[in-house]
Amino acid sequence: MNKNITVLGAGSWGTALACLLARNGHQIKLWEFFAEKAKKIIQSRENSEYLPGVAIPEDLLVTHEIEKCLPGAEIIVIATHSTFVRETMERVKPFLRENQIIVITTKGIEEQNLLRLSEVVFQYTNSPIVALSGPSHAEEVSCELPATCVAASTDIAAAEAVQDIFMNSRFRVYTNTDLIGVELGGALKNVIALASGINDGLGYGDNSRAALITRGMSEIARLGAAMGGNPSTFSGLAGIGDLIVTCTSRHSRNYRTGMLLGKGYTLPEALLEVKTVVEGVNTAKSALRLAEKYNVEMPITAEINKILYEGKNPEQAVNDLMNRDKKTETAETP
Repeated sequence: MNKNITVLGAGSWGTALACLLARNGHQIKLWEFFAEKAKKIIQSRENSEYLPGVAIPEDLLVTHEIEKCLPGAEIIVIATHSTFVRETMERVKPFLRENQIIVITTKGIEEQNLLRLSEVVFQYTNSPIVALSGPSHAEEVSCELPATCVAASTDIAAAEAVQDIFMNSRFRVYTNTDLIGVELGGALKNVIALASGINDGLGYGDNSRAALITRGMSEIARLGAAMGGNPSTFSGLAGIGDLIVTCTSRHSRNYRTGMLLGKGYTLPEALLEVKTVVEGVNTAKSALRLAEKYNVEMPITAEINKILYEGKNPEQAVNDLMNRDKKTETAETP
């Protein structure tokens, strides 16, 4: 059954998902915060800033006026940057109604409160909340290349409804009831992707990148389990799957930022070069605070914070990681 769906946020991911849903036959409204950007997208039927060359379906409504896209929405998809999720919910609040499904496609942690994004959204609604996560770059999804994600919710019926609206022959969706694990996997992998990019920027090789990805996954899984996530989730698409693609792909803003840091750029210089919000930069601080709160060792995350916020030399950070005390490897070993 076709649904009335509103996508909030016309960045690369929001635009890609809006196009996917429109191609699936749903009635889609896409909200862009900036009026001039919305006007440009409407006129060209293309989001040239984020997805150049990708045609936006003619029946997909793009608007800057949020009051025009929320009435009648059965499903609301949040695709803004994580730092704007609360602000977006404040705007949405007057239009919320019973029995809507809220889908969070953003990956991050609210820095000031250390809340998962579903926890932020839950402060504004009692409607079912679903997190859509997994290895899925917007650039590939928008071109209808095969991709697979997970729809996670404590409300399995809501997760299955989201599975139904997104799924097609090029976009496969699984369900999962571990909302905590799926959200944390999606958020924390961005920090490890910064480390992977630094590795490549330094000119180190495949061996060290593989070690960073593997030990980084151990950090994510340890913190995720301490916060109530299911350990098996981190072996799946929202865990190791998303981590691999973000740590290795040219499409990953976190990886590209890390590479620039490894080449000697300062953080402001790297962010200026990437020209968009890099979720891992904010998440790194939150991850370290969560590690301290739950008494979980996260040595890679700690070194990334020193590089980002204390100006530590990336090569020295790698040396310090390599020269830590000897350990025996287990799933829990820091």
